[in-house]
Formats: sequence, C-alpha cells, structure tokens
Amino acid sequence: MKIYSKTGDKGTTALLGGKRVQKSDLRIDAYGTIDELNSFLGLVRDQPVNIGRADLLKEIQDRLFTIGADLATVPGKDKVKKPDLHKEDITLLENEIDQMESKLPPLTAFILPGGNQSVSFCHVARTVCRRAERISVQLSTLEPVSELVIQYLNRLSDFLFVLGRLMSQELGAEEQTWKPRK
Repeated sequence: MKIYSKTGDKGTTALLGGKRVQKSDLRIDAYGTIDELNSFLGLVRDQPVNIGRADLLKEIQDRLFTIGADLATVPGKDKVKKPDLHKEDITLLENEIDQMESKLPPLTAFILPGGNQSVSFCHVARTVCRRAERISVQLSTLEPVSELVIQYLNRLSDFLFVLGRLMSQELGAEEQTWKPRK
C-alpha cells in the first residue's frame, strides 16, 4: 500500500463511515489538533526526566488515537469499528494528577511556562490540548461529540499542567510565577 492515495488532491478527505468533507472542516481540525497534541506528547515522553512515566504517557497517546478515531467518525455511524474511550480513562488521569500534586507545594500564583526545555515542551502540549478541547467543544455545537472526549481533553490539560510542575521540581528548575505590573 502506498502512503499517497491522491484522493485528497482536491482538498477533501474521507471520514470513518465514508463521507467526504473539505479538509478545512471543523471535524478535521479537531482530530488534526489531536494528532498535533499526540506528537507533542511524544516529545514530552521522550524527555529523560519522563523515563519512569513513559508507559503512562504512551497509554495517554493511545487514548488520543482513540479520540482521533472518534472525532474522525461520521456522526451516527455506530457500526464503524473503532476503540472506545471509557470513564476509567478519565479516572486514571485524575488519580495521576492527585498523586503528582501530593509531591508539589501548593499553587499560589500563575506559573510562567519555561524554566527548562523539557518543561516547556510539556506546556506546549498543554496549550495544544486546550486548543483541541476548544475545537471539540465548538464542533459539539454543530454535531454530536462524545462528552467523554471533551472531559478527557479537559482533564488531560490539567494533567499536563501538573506534570510540567512536577518535571520542574524533578529537574531542579525554579518555577517562575507571574507578577503583574501595577
């Protein structure tokens, strides 16, 4: 099988279920942003500080493929074979957030992204996750989108924020807090 099919040369692509849409369709933007997030998450996973979390981060990447498949499916095409997202996937993120937060000092101010390149990669992933969430919410006003998808993305962005803080601590990078001008 060749990597190129030439079927998208005129600016359309097929959703799971067969419907062809413009590549600029909001649904394509939603799962394209999930793909972008997954790539950044791979970059976060590849950081030496995350060796002990590599399996967890890979599992999250697997869930992002699940979300991408869900968003790429024509609404109402229930017979399309694809993996499902489960409430337990969200619970896993919440448990991991709680565990990481127990190792961190309380948050008392906004944190400026940065302090270490690895941490910055995590903050980029977090902001791409927030964008994916916004696009999915916007899509949900036009077509059905699984509530679990939106909940998962919301929790994942929280997870990535806390992970960035923990990575800062583990790397000995000082968290820079935002101090607004007066």
